[in-house]
Amino acid sequence: MDIQAIIGEGTDLTAMQMGCRAAIVFIVTLLLIRLSGRRSFGQHNSFDACLAVLLGAVLSRAVVGASPFFATILAATTLVLLHRMIAWTSVRWDGFDRLVSGDTRSLILDGVKQTDAMKKALITNRDLEEAARKQCGDPNLERVASAVLERDGQVSIRPIFYGQ
Repeated sequence: MDIQAIIGEGTDLTAMQMGCRAAIVFIVTLLLIRLSGRRSFGQHNSFDACLAVLLGAVLSRAVVGASPFFATILAATTLVLLHRMIAWTSVRWDGFDRLVSGDTRSLILDGVKQTDAMKKALITNRDLEEAARKQCGDPNLERVASAVLERDGQVSIRPIFYGQ
């Protein structure tokens, strides 16, 4: 049996052909994610999120027949290899890593809110209170020694420890 009969061609696909395409794309996606490395879905920063969104968009076209099947697989493989190359370069050159993934930003430093940094990061007092509540169980920002906007967009809180 010919591969075209199994996966079909164009958008006029049978349910069986779409099912075969979905199974193949699932296996290919799993292999591509393994190739891209653990960071692509573990770090949750903009660089890694870009791969996840694009991979989903490209590979969905292969399942429904909106684009040629093997061309979309090749496009997805190209995205993963590009991601891997950029990640490899980021590991070796700190300046390139900063360009791709950004830097941390201090929002509260030694108990003092850094309002300019908060404005640049588009972080409100309520955002900081939420992070303090989640991490320390108390939204009172007067009890926060430092708050840092991490590269992945999360806010890390270090509370003030009294009596030490």
